[in-house]
Amino acid sequence: MSDATLDSTLVIQQQTAGVVVLTLNRPQALNALNLAILQRLAALFEELRDDPTVRAVIVTGSGRRAFCAGADIGYLNAASPLAVRDFARLAVEVNHRIETLGKPVIAAINGVALGGGLELAESCLLRVAVRTAQLGHPEVKIGAVAGFGGTTRLPRLVGRGRAAEMLLRGRAVDADEGRQIGLVQSVVDPDRLLDEAQAIVADILAQSPIAVRLTWEAMHRGLNLSLEEAAQLGADAFGLVAASDDFRIGTAAFLGKRQALWSGR
Repeated sequence: MSDATLDSTLVIQQQTAGVVVLTLNRPQALNALNLAILQRLAALFEELRDDPTVRAVIVTGSGRRAFCAGADIGYLNAASPLAVRDFARLAVEVNHRIETLGKPVIAAINGVALGGGLELAESCLLRVAVRTAQLGHPEVKIGAVAGFGGTTRLPRLVGRGRAAEMLLRGRAVDADEGRQIGLVQSVVDPDRLLDEAQAIVADILAQSPIAVRLTWEAMHRGLNLSLEEAAQLGADAFGLVAASDDFRIGTAAFLGKRQALWSGR
């Protein structure tokens, strides 16, 4: 692990009541991803995965102009092909850690999310954006490829045709169109962005932790299976959750028309 991972100024971390807010902090570069910020993110998500006090994560950018403008083009232009590949692999690893964290991760998109920045948001479970946000994959316009997972995740989020248009034409969409095609779930005014992300997190955390975890796992793993296999996985998760105290608590609360008080067991 390099010293860069220890630079807490690159990604600001704040935690309140089990929810961690990570803020990408390179505003002078529109929060673009360089090697140091990727190393910092990789280290942080490894820590957050194993921290029992952390129940959810919100990722956002500093300032009002950008969530993340993508990879640092100056670095890519000067780097060797091998270095570019290693850079992309690190970004893929960061996004994989986000996607498989086992805890809800919400992207609070406070401005432009382009290229690698959008790929970072695509790896999150849900996305909230300000009305002025621009979302896109302009990689082909600089002779590059969406190599941090965009060619895989975007088609799963918006469908093959819309993804092909964005990826092959390099076309960006605004926040409203992003919501229409399923790329983002909520569009809000800038002063409500974190409140909206926190509200989504609060809704998720108000449910049974066991049910949320098994639902998340069935959904994530099921995307890589056939429809029949994925449905069977869901049935297995249903059987597993039925063995929990929370299942008895929740079903009894429903029958008794009262609020469930989850045990987490």
